Amino acid sequence: MLPVPLELDRFDRHILDVLQQEGRISNQLLAERIGLSPSPCLRRVRALEEHGLIAGYRAEVDARRLGFDLMVLLHISMDQHTAERFDNFERQVREIPNVIECLIITGQAADFQLKILVRDMDDYQHLLLHVINRIEGVTGAHTSFVLRRVFEHRPVPTRS
Repeated sequence: MLPVPLELDRFDRHILDVLQQEGRISNQLLAERIGLSPSPCLRRVRALEEHGLIAGYRAEVDARRLGFDLMVLLHISMDQHTAERFDNFERQVREIPNVIECLIITGQAADFQLKILVRDMDDYQHLLLHVINRIEGVTGAHTSFVLRRVFEHRPVPTRS
């Protein structure tokens, strides 16, 4: 069950903006940056966490430095549009470490879009032919290769 919605004021929005850019900032520096003293700032951060607005803190890892030089967008078509078929696909694709994002999509000839990181074309070919195409219900796979990332991990807007 979700907590009662939190009414966000300018301080809460500023906290969210700063933490999305600098997740490791100390409470002291965060408080100074947004114009509050440390105790009320920390209370606000805890409330934002408790209400699920702050879902977690993560390190951003450079995939290329780990040898993953190729990013692939893969559109998957399924043979049946049933909950069981989709659940099975989602469960199996969740087990593939190279799949870093899985979206159910509409408006395309595909049902899913996967974002995949691999070392090279051979790595991708093996993953596609020996893992993904063997998942029950997959009838089509259409690949796009990312030439260059313009930006990634953009902060969620806190104002409309």
